[in-house]
Amino acid sequence: MSSRLLSAVAVALFGAGALFSASVQAEDKSIIVQSTTSTANSGLYDYILPIFKEKTGITVNVVAVGTGQAIKNAQNCDGDVLLVHSKASEEKFVAEGFGGPRTDLMYNDFVIVGPPADPAGVAGSSDAAAALKKIAEANALFASRGDDSGTHKKEKSLWKAAGVDTAAGSGKWYRETGSGMGATLNAGIGMGAYVLTDRATWISFKNKGDYKIAVEGDKSMYNQYGTILVSKEKCPSVKADLGQTFIDWLLTGEGQKAIASYKIDGQQLFFPNAPTS
Repeated sequence: MSSRLLSAVAVALFGAGALFSASVQAEDKSIIVQSTTSTANSGLYDYILPIFKEKTGITVNVVAVGTGQAIKNAQNCDGDVLLVHSKASEEKFVAEGFGGPRTDLMYNDFVIVGPPADPAGVAGSSDAAAALKKIAEANALFASRGDDSGTHKKEKSLWKAAGVDTAAGSGKWYRETGSGMGATLNAGIGMGAYVLTDRATWISFKNKGDYKIAVEGDKSMYNQYGTILVSKEKCPSVKADLGQTFIDWLLTGEGQKAIASYKIDGQQLFFPNAPTS
């Protein structure tokens, strides 16, 4: 083979290598966010992520699971950013060195929805603990996510406040689905059970049937979301710069405005409350 031909081959290979490298770099401009089914089911990400990508060129891939599983995934280095809603668990994640800092991002609230027959007589109540106690006393069906999600953690704290041991009713009036919020609502409505849900998922839920909100307005059902960058020291594969860019955008005026402007039928689903400097 002539030296001229060898040079041409070398140039071609170099060019192909450069193109491949550029392609890989372009593909790498993406991050994984470990998040909750509630934020995904509500449609929030479908609304805000295109806005973020248009501004930055960064693709955000969301893994939507329960908060407990999202935290485990982040601990296993399967993500760059954590966006969940169980503050105590988030603070433990940070304290153990898996990421940080943790920052408040937005909030809404939980509600208890129920069938029109209202077998426990709780409709119109604003006292979650009292309502749950009445549900247990009436042996009225209650569908729980049972999945260690942020919603499940909140539910357990409300049962504790009500002085009710749900283990005694497990498989009887207390039914654990082990599923996400949408699936649990479907199961609960199908069996005529009460369900604790975040309001955003309820507003966006398409299969309400004749169900309505039975219990709302209790301060104990406040639902705070936080965001955390996964530690690059614990997880060298973390795309810290890209992940921080996403977090910074969420916490700034533009990101907070995008969150606030997401509405369904005129109803705002999330209320931004990132700290201002």
